[in-house]
Amino acid sequence: MKKTEKNQKQPRISRSARLRAEFCPAAKKCGGCQLQNLDYEAQLAFKQSKVIKLLGRFAHVNKIIGMDDPYHYRSKVQAAFGSTRSGKIISGVYQAKSHRIVCIDSCRLDDETADRIILTVRQLMPKYRMAPYNEDLQTGFLRHVLVRRSTATEQTMVVLVTGTVNFPAKKAFVAELTSLCPEITTIVQNINNSRTSMVLGHTEKVIYGRGFIEDRLCGMRFIISPGAFYQINHVQTEKLYAKALEFVGLTGAETVLDAYCGVGTIGIIAAPRAKKVIGVEVNRDAVMDAAENARLNGIENISFYCADAGEFMVEAAASGEKIDVLLMDPPRAGSDRAFLSSAVRLAPKSIVYISCMPETQARDLAYLTSHGYKVKKIQPVDMFPHTNHVETVVRLSRQ
Repeated sequence: MKKTEKNQKQPRISRSARLRAEFCPAAKKCGGCQLQNLDYEAQLAFKQSKVIKLLGRFAHVNKIIGMDDPYHYRSKVQAAFGSTRSGKIISGVYQAKSHRIVCIDSCRLDDETADRIILTVRQLMPKYRMAPYNEDLQTGFLRHVLVRRSTATEQTMVVLVTGTVNFPAKKAFVAELTSLCPEITTIVQNINNSRTSMVLGHTEKVIYGRGFIEDRLCGMRFIISPGAFYQINHVQTEKLYAKALEFVGLTGAETVLDAYCGVGTIGIIAAPRAKKVIGVEVNRDAVMDAAENARLNGIENISFYCADAGEFMVEAAASGEKIDVLLMDPPRAGSDRAFLSSAVRLAPKSIVYISCMPETQARDLAYLTSHGYKVKKIQPVDMFPHTNHVETVVRLSRQ
């Protein structure tokens, strides 16, 4: 155990931090809120301790950034639809480690308007003879409903995921739904008739509005399309990105590589403070959104490439590309060895590593610190209150 880990005090969940009654009747079946039986301060202490155990050997771990109001923060809400043996239509989430639907009318983590829209869809289904989709028999119509909300712009997108292209009484249904839920600004029909656990299919039809919504984040505008990756906790995302950019410390002279850039959020936010930004993302739709987002914000010193982040890094290293700062926000599995070895070859002065899985981040930090980098700062952020998940921002410098 290194000195930094040994000397760092780990918070304890006090015996006086009483376990409280579960506030959700579906908690045991749903399994989505693993920590809801703890009060919020105890949850933060648990997550702080978890990060120290995983990352404390690399550097001091700053105090976790929590939420003032840790409820109804999920701006993206999705529900699966099915029916009971008696034929009653239900909607909700899949029970933990199963494919059985737990019927949920409202969740204290979800945006309240989103939950109300999903419930309204369910209530309208019998009137319009919309049967829930049966995956085993491949019959029925409605599989899922996905709602994305922006409180900053007050725009709401509803995605109706259907098992068939044909949409009976579409105009009448849309007219009544938008009348009952005037917050809706666009509705998209997504067709998914495959035997898959994926929510969205590959075909879409815009049936009301523009087919996307806009959000404002850290002073920038962003388009959100149905399948785009976008952080679901607006309040904490602003804190997370502000901390990441604080760690970078851009002066206007740096070339920044934003790996796993998604729709370009953090790269676009960083661009006004940098000389040049390069964004890399494997999802083609996300790259198109990223380019449009840059145009919306008048950002001209950023370019986006549709490529695997690891392969792009290999080619960049081979071509002698000079990168001053590497921003990386990989999926939960972390980065692969090809990406990390190429990062070492590129030798940026600073690396800022954002992770939603400190376990895989610890593995990647071990590789980077054994190849010429030193961890300088570690900042946990509670992006998902009442769950086990914790986000971390780590700054590394080349020695």
